[in-house]
Parts: sequence; structure tokens; C-alpha cells
Amino acid sequence: MSQPVTEQPFRLTSLAHGGGCGCKLAPSVLQELLAGAPAAQPYAQLLVGTETGDDAAVWDLDGETCIVATTDFFMPVVDDPDHFGRIAATNAISDVYAMGGTPIMALAILGMPLGKVDTGIVRKILEGGSAACAAAGIPVAGGHSIDSVEPIYGLAVIGTVRKALVRRNADARPGDALILTKAVGVGVYSAAFKKEALSSDAYDEMIASTTLLNKVGSALAKDSAVHAMTDVTGFGVIGHALEVARGSKLAVTIEADRVPLMAHAEALVRQGFVTGASIRNWASYGAEARLPADFPEWRRHLLTDPQTSGGLLVSCAPEEADRLVEEIQAAGYPNARRIGAVAEGPIGLTVA
Repeated sequence: MSQPVTEQPFRLTSLAHGGGCGCKLAPSVLQELLAGAPAAQPYAQLLVGTETGDDAAVWDLDGETCIVATTDFFMPVVDDPDHFGRIAATNAISDVYAMGGTPIMALAILGMPLGKVDTGIVRKILEGGSAACAAAGIPVAGGHSIDSVEPIYGLAVIGTVRKALVRRNADARPGDALILTKAVGVGVYSAAFKKEALSSDAYDEMIASTTLLNKVGSALAKDSAVHAMTDVTGFGVIGHALEVARGSKLAVTIEADRVPLMAHAEALVRQGFVTGASIRNWASYGAEARLPADFPEWRRHLLTDPQTSGGLLVSCAPEEADRLVEEIQAAGYPNARRIGAVAEGPIGLTVA
């Protein structure tokens, strides 16, 4: 095994209490905050709002073309400023792809502790974000910056999608198969990274995954066999699959052995590298998830592991699932796997 990533003279992550999508509020807290949000009914053109915790808002412009709007930002998950910028931007753009849309432009969101981070580092963060946007074929058309206690970076992203191609997280159908397009373990890797216990090859694997754009979402939306999509980020596989179950009012089953894992994820989680967000996730939604009586805690941690810039969770016609997996893999997502199914039954999630 290669040597751990060496400590940098200055660690960007040392300025943040958490990093990446592990910074997200716990699902239970978010539900409580949104419980009193005004209903979207007065706005007939708002096709997707806050009702199902979907990835982005969707506004019907003219009955055919829709605007997709989202924002996402967080604190550093790595120390390299260019990598941090690329990861944060890739993660934000993913929300548009998860709705079946195509991004058209982005606005930068930047908060930096003045006097603690020099302008050269900030410039590299912005350059990394711009590079990810360029890979998506969009400009960073503006933004806003503030002096903040901790470093924060992300994007507001605008995209478009044909109304018929909008893919919500709440449109899964009984009998559907579930596909996950990226391997799981980013939170475990980031926990090891913070303690300087992540090998260089594992770090490279993490960067490759978190900077891989979910462009395939735009293509999948054009396939009639694909019924619903969402991206797997801070709430982990179980959390985001539960959102599909709740929104679709169906029962979801995840086959744990089928969930793709990053190469060192099992070894690291068995060594105790777990994020606080993983624990908060389970505390928030564990009552809605049924696990086998003998299910090991380390495996549960992988299913609740917060994924920064994770893959897409795709609900599709079962007879087309194998074809779709092959097409997703051929499009540049080699870890794509069929991981579960959707059925009639009590709303919730079962791990098999």
C-alpha cells in the first residue's frame, strides 16, 4: 500500500469544524426547519419545490422548457485548494444533472476568514471551481463573497430541461430497480484524511470520484425506462433512498452486498474512521430503516456515510436495468451497480 498523504505546511481543513457534504444539517433537523415552509400551490409553474427534498427547484417557463435552479456549498473536505474548488463545484452542478437537466451557468458563493487564508489560496479555490464548470461547459457568470469564520465555497447553478424530461426523486414506480452510479466511501475517506491516515492512492481515488461530473443524468432523463433520480450526498445511501420511498409512497429495498464501495472503504471503516455526520444520519432516520438483526455496525456506517459529490440513484424499469448499468459504465462510471428495488408496501426502507 502506498504511504499516507503527507501533512501540508498549511491545512485548509484545519479551519473548518466539518467538511464537504458532511456539513449538511441532519435530516431530522432539516425536516423540522422546513415543516412550516409555505406551500407551493399558489405558484402553478413551480413544478418542484421543497415538498420532497428534491435536488433542485424546477420552474415551468412555457409548458415545454423549464428552468432548474440549485445552490450548494460547504467547508473544505481536502487541503489542496484546487481540489476543494473542483469538488465543491462538481457537487453543486450535480443537482441539475440529477433533475435530468443541463447546466447553463453558475454563480460563485465564497466565504473566507480574512487574515487566515491568503489570496493565493483563495484564487486556487476559485480556479478549481472554474475548471469544473468549464468541464461542464458553463461559465462562472458572477457570485458573492463575504468574510466568514470558516472557509466556504460552492455555487448557485442554473440549468434547463424539457418539461417531459424532468426526473424527480418522487416518481419511482412499483417494481422498479435501483441503480447507483458511483462507489460509496467518501465520508470514511475524508475522516481518515483528517487524521492523516489516508494513503495517496486512496486520496487519488477520492478525488477522481468527487470531481467526476454526473453528466450521465442528462442522458438518462431521455430514456423512458428511467422514472426517478436523485444524487446521493450528505444523507448517505439509506437517507437518499428513504427520500425516494417517502416521495413515491413506496417501499424501497437496498441489497447491501450490491452497493459498490471504494477500494479501501471497508478496511478504513473497520478501523473506526467514521464521520459525525454518519452517526447523525442514523439517529435522524434509523427508525424508518429496517436492518437484519445481525447487520454489522461497520456496514451500517457505510450505508449512512455522507457522500460529497456522490453518484446518482436511479429508479428504472427492471427489465431495462442491466442495459442501463452497461450504458452508465460505458459513459465513464465503472462502479455503477444495480443495488435494490422498489415495491408496493409500507413506506420505508429495508436493507437486505
